Amino acid sequence: MGEPNQQGSSLDYMKDCANDDSNPKDGGDVGCCGYILWFLSVAVIILTFPFSLCLCIKVVQEYERAVIFRLGRLIAGGAKGPGLFFIIPCIDSYTKVDIRTVSFDVPPQEVLTKDSVTVAVDAVVYYRVQNATMSITNVEDANRSTRLLAATTLRNVLGTKNLSEILSERETISHYMQSSLDEGTDPWGVKVERVEVKDVRLPVQLQRAMAAEAEAAREARAKVIAAEGEQKASRALKEAADVITESPAALQLRYLQTLNTISAEKNSTIIFPLPIDLLRSFMSRKEK
Repeated sequence: MGEPNQQGSSLDYMKDCANDDSNPKDGGDVGCCGYILWFLSVAVIILTFPFSLCLCIKVVQEYERAVIFRLGRLIAGGAKGPGLFFIIPCIDSYTKVDIRTVSFDVPPQEVLTKDSVTVAVDAVVYYRVQNATMSITNVEDANRSTRLLAATTLRNVLGTKNLSEILSERETISHYMQSSLDEGTDPWGVKVERVEVKDVRLPVQLQRAMAAEAEAAREARAKVIAAEGEQKASRALKEAADVITESPAALQLRYLQTLNTISAEKNSTIIFPLPIDLLRSFMSRKEK
């Protein structure tokens, strides 16, 4: 009955150590030989004091953390920094980890979309190391692993989308890629902050086909707009004709306005419209 409780408490402790950079898991007892080496190293440091301080005191910047191993075991206290920290040169080794945000370009990936179209897509990823201890102890090279995982995730995500979705839903794809990458890199102590799809390059034949389709669609819309304009113009002419019919003098005024417009253009020939009513009077006299 006591074993499950011990196992549960140890698992909780390991989770706390993984989540808290200031309380990592201790490497354990270094053994008898380790204590002997530690004692000899301290003795050498004391005998060579103060010259040994040049090798014992190290400095890390504000944006760096130092993960220290003693005889191959992670020491208690987690990553050190920023500022000064003390090591024993003979038995300690340390690795500096940059915790600033890093950006990199994902190389163009040839992706076969869901509707069987081959496109080349590249992206940019922003990430940072949020747990220096995990980035050293859980993965060989956190930066390289994140880059490879980003390229693989880009291909896997775009392979489930149609071409129209890739072109119109870039923001949604970017958010989905960010969540997928963040979930995959969380055991490495890496936080993916942002993913952006930069460019989608289509084959030349497909570009020509899409351009022809877009041109045809624009021509169709232009014809529809022209037809609607003709329809509105015909309605306006019908209303104007109805107004002129109600007042015969309005037609004569329209004639005079037309002559004024023609004379302003300095034309050599002016066509003057002759009223039909005047011709009818001459025709009636001739019949008589």
